[in-house]
Amino acid sequence: MSDATPTKPSEHDSGHPFDALPATEQRRRVRSWALWDWATQPFNTVVLTFVFTALYLTGESFLDPAVVALGEDDPAYTRALAGLTSALGGWIAAGGVLVAILAPVLGRRADVTGRRKAWLGAGTILLVVCMFGLGFVRADPGYFVLGAALISLGSVASEIAGVNYNAMLTQVSTPRTIGKVSGLGWGLGYVGGIVALVAVVVAQTFDWWGMPTDDGLAYRVIAVGCGLWAVAFAWPLFRNVPEAPAASDRPRVGFFAGYVELWHDIRELFRTSRTTFWFLLASAVYRDGLAGVFTFGAIVAAVSFRFSPDEVIAFGIAANLLAGVSTILAGRLDDRLGARRVIVWSLVGLVVCGLVVVALHSSGTVVFWVAGLALTCFVGPAQTASRSYLARMTPAGQESEIFGLYATTGRAVSFLTPLLWGVVIALTGATIWGVLGIVAVILAGLVLMLVVTDPVED
Repeated sequence: MSDATPTKPSEHDSGHPFDALPATEQRRRVRSWALWDWATQPFNTVVLTFVFTALYLTGESFLDPAVVALGEDDPAYTRALAGLTSALGGWIAAGGVLVAILAPVLGRRADVTGRRKAWLGAGTILLVVCMFGLGFVRADPGYFVLGAALISLGSVASEIAGVNYNAMLTQVSTPRTIGKVSGLGWGLGYVGGIVALVAVVVAQTFDWWGMPTDDGLAYRVIAVGCGLWAVAFAWPLFRNVPEAPAASDRPRVGFFAGYVELWHDIRELFRTSRTTFWFLLASAVYRDGLAGVFTFGAIVAAVSFRFSPDEVIAFGIAANLLAGVSTILAGRLDDRLGARRVIVWSLVGLVVCGLVVVALHSSGTVVFWVAGLALTCFVGPAQTASRSYLARMTPAGQESEIFGLYATTGRAVSFLTPLLWGVVIALTGATIWGVLGIVAVILAGLVLMLVVTDPVED
């Protein structure tokens, strides 16, 4: 593994294979690549964050009827809802462990065999199957485990697919455009989430066109619809972006022997590219906090601020709109100012907004509308800048492996946010205080990121 540190982008960079393509072909590949984010984002936005889990899976449909009869003002009712959110966090954490085990080895195999796009396709198919499976999760406490397991498995599929999707960033950009292209992908993802949420609002407005909505059928149809959405919009990438060439200079080994080779690569990474090594560790922590924002944010809105289903969806639409715009703009700042600056200031904004949500929560829903929406403006920029920062440092031919390590280091500590979320809620008996667990993880990541040097800025 060669030393690979970020280099300052130049307006006059040349010699990159992507630059040799006609401009129309470059745009076609960039759009096709970015559409995958648009296609799969509804799983995160609609299923995982604002609708299926927040309004359905962690709602009273999955509580003991005796507890529901006590009423929402009874402490036992509040504790029971908190128990559902805590249990869901446990399932998601378990999925994170699986990602940590599989991501780098599968990423290495994709690099060595030149099957990056194939692994992306396999992960996308599994994600779609999980969303279709949520259509069978009826409104009954006995179906909670099925729903939580499918959410967890879908998260695993999304992460494994995302490893190879992120690795393909270097195939559709050059050093001077990588931030902009990365931001476009994240931004289109958020916009895709907006459109999907608006579709849910329209369906509710027209009372589901007479469709029965008992037994959670409306939410189940939403999950299936998100699966169909992914099928409809993911295909351009597989048609228009070519497969990456195989890394012929690296040994092909069996699955379990891949862990031995992975260990050798990690040691070499520490020896020759120390900046990359420490960035992987620092980003692992704060990215787990970012994941917690979207995993538990809508649950806070619904449970702690008592947002109605319509308010949660409206908040989701506004949040994704702001996140999409801020992410696209941040991608351009990334190319101009450097990814590290974007990351650090985004993390500072997240910590401040999170503390405001907790400190002023007793003031009512206006706090979450203002501070919560402000918070969403910093999540996307931190995510896209992290991706472009790592892509700039990654040696050619090792993108999937390094992004696999990126996923693994993140998932190696992915228990942090769900664990702190669950523990704080268990100790306090109120969901709002779980936000402090998320803030603590982001703050720890910020402190670690401050000691990561960036040759571009030094």
